Amino acid sequence: MTRVVLKLGGRIAAAAAPRALRLRAAGHEVIVVHGAGPQITDELARRGVQPAFVRGRRVTDARTLEIVRESLVAVGAEVSAALGPTAIQLAGDEIGLRARRLEGLGLVGDPVPCRPAAIENALEQRLIPVVSPLAVGPLNVNADEAAAALALGMDAERVVFTTDVPGVLVDGEVVDRLDASAVSRMLRDGELEGGIVPKLLAAVRAARLGVRAEIGVTEVLA
Repeated sequence: MTRVVLKLGGRIAAAAAPRALRLRAAGHEVIVVHGAGPQITDELARRGVQPAFVRGRRVTDARTLEIVRESLVAVGAEVSAALGPTAIQLAGDEIGLRARRLEGLGLVGDPVPCRPAAIENALEQRLIPVVSPLAVGPLNVNADEAAAALALGMDAERVVFTTDVPGVLVDGEVVDRLDASAVSRMLRDGELEGGIVPKLLAAVRAARLGVRAEIGVTEVLA
């Protein structure tokens, strides 16, 4: 039985969750990692907290981390409800998701490959773990990077990034394949920006270490 990590963007997490059931029905063990970016931004605004970003990462103090956790718990609950009794909701920092703390960003980490026992136990019980991207500390980590790190640590065959776009757009067209060198060139030349960038970087990292990586219909090759 092959193992797949399915990353769901916060904007579409609950609506896209049934894909995990289809993957499982096709014979895969599935680990879901979800984001909550839009929900976090909305809740920060509602509470009058001004967000700050450095190179695409959210600067996180203790107050922001509390809001991040609340938003992730809410999205994880929605995803788990969409999956039904086959799902088990897990907080990354409580199950041992590891990360290196990044200087200058507050409570933010760069996730590293790990193999949490709680995820293994869930898979052995034929459950779908629904994992929030928080690391031990606790530290706020990027959900795309967390998905790639877990795919590596859990010996997954594939990591699939599901978002609100069908795939990676190049010159206005969705492409079937992109290799790491093309991604590096496009990033250097400013051809790619926004939310697709962390997904591409995470996909390239996974692909270079032997995990098949897909963003929508676009396969990212080493």
